[in-house]
Amino acid sequence: MDRFFKLAFLTLGLAGCGGSAPEPSAKVQALSTQSIPAAMKGVEARQLFGKHARGSAQSAAPFGSYAKGCMAGGVELPETGPTWQAMRLSRNRNWGHPHAIDFIEKVSKKAAAQPGWNGLYIGDISQPRGGPMLSGHRSHQLGLDIDIWLRQADNLKLSRAAREEISSISMRRSNGAYTNSNWTRQHHEVVKAAAQDPRTARIFIFPGAKVQMCKDETGDRAWLRKVRPWWGHHYHFHVRLKCPDGSRGCVNQSAPPAGDGCAEAQQWVKNILNPPPPDPNAPKAKPRRELRVADLPGQCVAVLQSQ
Repeated sequence: MDRFFKLAFLTLGLAGCGGSAPEPSAKVQALSTQSIPAAMKGVEARQLFGKHARGSAQSAAPFGSYAKGCMAGGVELPETGPTWQAMRLSRNRNWGHPHAIDFIEKVSKKAAAQPGWNGLYIGDISQPRGGPMLSGHRSHQLGLDIDIWLRQADNLKLSRAAREEISSISMRRSNGAYTNSNWTRQHHEVVKAAAQDPRTARIFIFPGAKVQMCKDETGDRAWLRKVRPWWGHHYHFHVRLKCPDGSRGCVNQSAPPAGDGCAEAQQWVKNILNPPPPDPNAPKAKPRRELRVADLPGQCVAVLQSQ
């Protein structure tokens, strides 16, 4: 079964959170190599973006797509707020577009209203200037992707050291076909609150959770359309925000298919429990080349050069 999932994932060749959430189909206009400073030519973009400790001194703007772009004027999510804590602070990935920071503040307040929850534990958002990361994610480059832990945030007084050691808790059973006993109605309501925010484009979570929410939701089901099953995502769910209005250089996530998506999620579950045989004619996955600055939108040079 593991072999099947690996083959399927490689065949899809989609980019996302730790190799997971699919990317928009629109192309990003790459930068002419003639306008790239000599010091940046031939250098992996992740090395250039990964060395910046703070956001650029520019107006906030995302450029490019979620897995091939950068972020100007990034804002740092405070390490601790009234209804959240940023985790794994040593990564310095608690930076985002102002819309993302505001989203976290508002949704964490709704999470804090759930019994036993004091708010949210926030995982990776973006590096200070977005762009490709030194490790892990292929998305999270615009400051508009947010990983929210599925661990109940019952203690918002964790030290920096504790936030390096504590881990989230898996919610899956049977390789993601079902939720386990850790899943509660409170998780349902937290994901629902995130999906109902009009800025949310999609939410990625493991198939069993989507199917369970489809079964349990008895009210308005419109929000379920944004919740899409995807590989992994049983320790956290991944929120992807829309490009802010007026962001000319930002490539939006394509709209999800019509309907609540529950039948599609059920098919994912069936394929987990009874995997179809691998396609012998499927093309072999090509080795992934690390992005260079020339692969990114032209504005990303100015983002790197800004003070």
